[in-house]
Amino acid sequence: MKKVNPLVVISGVVVGIASIVLTLLGNPKNMGFCIACFERDIAGALSLHSAAKVQYLRPEIMGIVLGAFIIALITKEFKPKAGSSPATRFVLGGVVMIGALAFLGCPLRMVIRIGGGDINAMIALLGFILGVFIGTIFLKKGFNLKRAYKATLVEGSVMPAVSVALLVLAFLAPVAIKMSVEGPGSMHAPVIVALLIALVVGALAQKSRLCMVGGVRDAILFGDFKLLYGFVAIIVTIIIGNLITGDFNLSMYSQPVAHSSTLWNVLGMMIVGWASVLLGGCPLRQLVLAGEGNGDSAVTVFGMIIGAAFAHNFSLAGNPDSVNELGEYVVGGLSQGGKIAVIVCIVIVLIISVVNSNLFKKEEKKNG
Repeated sequence: MKKVNPLVVISGVVVGIASIVLTLLGNPKNMGFCIACFERDIAGALSLHSAAKVQYLRPEIMGIVLGAFIIALITKEFKPKAGSSPATRFVLGGVVMIGALAFLGCPLRMVIRIGGGDINAMIALLGFILGVFIGTIFLKKGFNLKRAYKATLVEGSVMPAVSVALLVLAFLAPVAIKMSVEGPGSMHAPVIVALLIALVVGALAQKSRLCMVGGVRDAILFGDFKLLYGFVAIIVTIIIGNLITGDFNLSMYSQPVAHSSTLWNVLGMMIVGWASVLLGGCPLRQLVLAGEGNGDSAVTVFGMIIGAAFAHNFSLAGNPDSVNELGEYVVGGLSQGGKIAVIVCIVIVLIISVVNSNLFKKEEKKNG
């Protein structure tokens, strides 16, 4: 179990290279690939929120889904299934997104930011690991969202079909969607190039089972580090790429689209780690599973998109550090509402964890 899986490492290197290339071609720095950020931008493009700086129909998301879908069809791994507590998964998807936007990034962007020298992301990694650890405690206590059942081809094809529809919308009816003219949403690589790169990433992620949450979870539960090697490969690749391009900046401050409010970075990623363990995979893994025909993961993705809209409509997302008109450095972070939302999300995840574990059953047996 402890042997290195070459495909996982290769996938990590490719994702790292893809992130550097997409950044050089126009994506925001330290955000070559960010599932949470890109789903947030899609929510804005579809008018689900009105934050003008984060609206763009990111082809990377659709590309990952379709890449996983195509390779799953070729290798006969496309197996539609659904029915594993979809409503709970929808809520958890929204919770993951609120936690990610508190930090301003998903686990994938966290390692990308680490590769760029962002000390905030290095500290947030501790919160992420803590969240995964808490999740594994409940797994040991029998946490289970019940089994999924074999579903129809139509059910399994929902996410790939939605991805195709969004691409058609982007190419044939661009006036029907919103696009940022400033801010992160206005920064993007050429559509075709971004789509092609994402197709490759989606296919590799499907074959390698690349998952940051799964890597940390397996390391804690089984001492199995195979999946983690992929993310080490991402970090090393991005460090090398940033050193070559001159974009490596080892600092807590002046990091692109990031804030240095440590407590809320840590708590945000703790939520992401904990909730993702309950879901069975990180945001990247959910996209891949949805591409494989998992209807429950498709529901989770929709929950994340709605969660992003909710976060921005109610000003719950983190605000990046900035420099004001007087040239003073202003530390960003969360609004009062955002801080309350983070605490509420922790309570929600705790309730879901307890209710779906065997804690009460064991207590009943003792009393009996």
